Amino acid sequence: MLQKVAIDNVEIGMYVEQIESQLARTKMKKPGFIRRQETIENLREKGVLFVYIDADQITSDEDIQYRETKVGKHSSVKGNDEFGAAKELVDKSKKQLSKLLNDVYENKPVDIEPVKQVSSDIVENIFERRDAVLWISGIREKSAYLLEHSMNVAFHLVNFGRYLELDRQTLEELAIGGLVHDIGKILVRDEVLNKPGKLSDEEFLHMKEHQTLSQPVLDSMIDLPKLSRDVSLMHHEKIDGNGYPNGLKGDELTLIGRMSCIVDIYDALTAERCYKPALSPSEAFKIMIGLTPFHLDPDLLKKFIRCIGFYPIGSVVELSNGRVGLVCKENPDDLMTPTVKMFYSAKTESFREVEYIDLKKRPDLKIIRGLTEAKLKTDFAEFR
Repeated sequence: MLQKVAIDNVEIGMYVEQIESQLARTKMKKPGFIRRQETIENLREKGVLFVYIDADQITSDEDIQYRETKVGKHSSVKGNDEFGAAKELVDKSKKQLSKLLNDVYENKPVDIEPVKQVSSDIVENIFERRDAVLWISGIREKSAYLLEHSMNVAFHLVNFGRYLELDRQTLEELAIGGLVHDIGKILVRDEVLNKPGKLSDEEFLHMKEHQTLSQPVLDSMIDLPKLSRDVSLMHHEKIDGNGYPNGLKGDELTLIGRMSCIVDIYDALTAERCYKPALSPSEAFKIMIGLTPFHLDPDLLKKFIRCIGFYPIGSVVELSNGRVGLVCKENPDDLMTPTVKMFYSAKTESFREVEYIDLKKRPDLKIIRGLTEAKLKTDFAEFR
């Protein structure tokens, strides 16, 4: 049953079915949850006086923490806390990392202590709200690649390290390493770093110099743990010795170095860049498997895939019935049967009513492929 609510009383988290102005009452083309205050302001500016909400949509779903209301007033306490805390962590990480990059660029002294605090918070949040952190961190901005890549490498390293049962101190040092691993790129020429086309041989050599440029910056960071430094200095090394900057080979490339190679490549492949579209996680894994055993450690890569799932949280998938959505909850017993938040049809190329499908309870449906929003030529930002 729909409830009529005056526009001044509309709140984030309400599920709106219809709107009413002085001229008419209209059914929404895309009914859904109010997720932002800006949406309410837009409705008011368009002359909407009342909205008609479906209150049952707020409390009926057992997976409500994954709904659009995940950070809204009407979400469950658990969902609200989980995603709110995750977003706060991501925003804090971006702010601190941005300051770090600016200090390096302006040749100012670099203080590692705030980075250590953020790294400790990352570890805490991965233990407390892993899914929420990975969901929120997956929301990327095209113009902020270096910042978000460094942050996501930190998240993935901690998540991977936890899966490998590394101790907490090691996890915190992994987070620090992830945040500073590409610090030298801030000193690479902008026309090379942001070039939309293929790099020339000279440009590629200059890009590789970011590893060399990183070293004096890392040296200036008082009390930077050796393990964190290794993340930065080893993430472009290869098991066969053909990597850089030091051409480490075989056992010379430590566990931390091998983890860093895997995580750095995975996040780079799944990010949209000025010169390439983003790949889906499953597409990225296929490429990475092709880099074993000469570049990447094959056994460690298998563990990484099991750690985050072949279809990880936040990834776009298409089901056998043609519906498309976002993976919102993993099934630890079977990585191929997560819970998927469906809202789009690949057949009609149109948005549909939101539906949550737990694939372990639906043997008639299966994931047929991973997708990206770019391939679908649409934007799912409103559903994340």
